[in-house]
Amino acid sequence: MCESSSSLAGLRRTVARIAASGAPADSRAGGWLTSGHAGFDAALGGGLMVGRCHEFFAADPLDAASAAGFAALLALRCGGAAPLLWLRTADSAQREGQLYAPGLAELGGDPNRLLLVETDDAKALLAAANDAVRCAGSAAVVVESRGRLPALDLTAGRRLALGARDAGTILLLLRIAAAPEPSAAETRWQVTAAPSRELEARAPGAPAFDLELLRWRAGPAGARWRLEWNRDEQAFREPALSGAFLPLVARRALEPHGAAAA
Repeated sequence: MCESSSSLAGLRRTVARIAASGAPADSRAGGWLTSGHAGFDAALGGGLMVGRCHEFFAADPLDAASAAGFAALLALRCGGAAPLLWLRTADSAQREGQLYAPGLAELGGDPNRLLLVETDDAKALLAAANDAVRCAGSAAVVVESRGRLPALDLTAGRRLALGARDAGTILLLLRIAAAPEPSAAETRWQVTAAPSRELEARAPGAPAFDLELLRWRAGPAGARWRLEWNRDEQAFREPALSGAFLPLVARRALEPHGAAAA
C-alpha cells in the first residue's frame, strides 16, 4: 500500500528516485486539477490551480475524517501512476487513525500509489514537506497537521508555496482542529460531512461533502457547494435527488455514544 518512514534522509532518496523516473500523464490539464463537477470547476476558473497551495479545514472535530476524505479523493483525481505523497506526524496518526487501504480501494483508488511519511514532530513535518513539494514526479502532496501549528507561519507557508510553484506540484494542506489564519494558500476551504444517499438494503451511500470557499486569492469567497463522490467515474458530482438520505445527526450521535461507552 504505502511506504512509511520517519527519516528525512529516506524521504529525500525516495523523492529523488520518483523525480528521476518522471511523472506519468494524469488528469491535470492546463494547470488545473479538476473535480469533475462542471459547475464547481467553472466557478474556480477551471478547478484547483496546480503549482499552488490549497488549505482544507474541518468545520467541526467530528468532520476531521470528512476533510481528510475530501483531500484524499481530490488527490485521486490526479490520474496516472505517479505517487501521492501524504505527510503527517506520528501524533496525528495516533489521534486521527491510520489511512485504510481497503477503504481507498473501495472508493476507486489504487492504495499502492500512496506514499505515507510520518515524522516525529511539526519541525520535521515541514522539512519533509519542503522536500516533497519540490518533487516533480509526484501527483500531489497532502500535508496533514493537527492544531494551530505555530511552525507554519507566513514565512514557512511562502516557502512551501514557492516550492510547489517551482515544481508544478499541487499541495493540499489538511488542517485538523485548527482555525484559519493568514497564509500563502491560493484557496482555503471549510469541509463538513453531508448526508449520504441510502442504497439498497439501507447500505451507506457515496461520500458527500458540504464545501465553503473561505478565501480565494483570484476572486471572491463565500460560495458553497455540496458534492458527492462517484467511484466509478472517479469524479465528484451533484448529489442525486432520489432515494432516502441517512440523517447526518444520527450518524454523528454515534460518536459521543461510543466515547461514553468506552
